[in-house]
Amino acid sequence: MLKLEDTYLHKGKRRALVAELRAKGIKSERVLEAINNLPRHFFFDSALISHAYEDKAFPIGEGQTISQPYTVAFQTELLNIKPGDKVLEIGTGSGYQGTILHLLGAEVFTIEYQKKLFDGTQRFLKRLGIELHLFYGDGTGGLPQHAPYDKIIVTAGAPVVPEALIQQLKVGGILVIPVGDRKRQAMVKITKKSGKETVREEFEGFAFVPLLGKYGWK
Repeated sequence: MLKLEDTYLHKGKRRALVAELRAKGIKSERVLEAINNLPRHFFFDSALISHAYEDKAFPIGEGQTISQPYTVAFQTELLNIKPGDKVLEIGTGSGYQGTILHLLGAEVFTIEYQKKLFDGTQRFLKRLGIELHLFYGDGTGGLPQHAPYDKIIVTAGAPVVPEALIQQLKVGGILVIPVGDRKRQAMVKITKKSGKETVREEFEGFAFVPLLGKYGWK
């Protein structure tokens, strides 16, 4: 079992990573502080642990990855999390992104498509003492039983924006989702202005694993 030790070396590497993210354009000090406070190496397989503070995505098994820190910071910054926000995350993965949201004061509902990953992450977050609402299943249709949400984040690349996710957003809420083909996506931010009106912004140049499920890739 991986020993959860956070040494001065790890903390120094985290500070360097935060400086790198700031230089790449991340402005939210709250987001940067959360990244500085959360030991990313805890979420890594021991064989890859030396790479934990590189600004890169790494495999976590079941064809999934832990997202690049810049991408985590960029998506989180777009969400503009306020303490007490009810957030739906599609794609729990390692639990790293969900834990960042939790550290920002969000109540996080998160759903994972891969059963083996779900089981492992559930056990691991319990060890860390991180309380997220974890669900196993197809998140492409959202999680209607706990809707509406202040914010929704999707951590895999979708072919289109699933309409169900917009429906489950509160008015004034924000959805952040990568949309494109299987290799490259634009980060899409949708702000729900009213029951029928949304505002869409796009930011190019992202690469995620495919979003699998009924309203994702088959």
